[in-house]
Amino acid sequence: MGEFSIWHWLLVLAIFLLLFGTTKLASVGKGLGEGIRNFKEAMKEPEKKEEKKEEEKKA
Repeated sequence: MGEFSIWHWLLVLAIFLLLFGTTKLASVGKGLGEGIRNFKEAMKEPEKKEEKKEEEKKA
């Protein structure tokens, strides 16, 4: 009862395509990808700051 088959997901995808169109979904996907990329970069920044501090201490 609580399981979704491939047909359920295809129906949901078809409804989204009808409601929003392919251009709107492409822009949403692009925005989501950029957000994930920015998040990953932000997570790496503290590591870079720590490395710089360690290098300054050694010098």
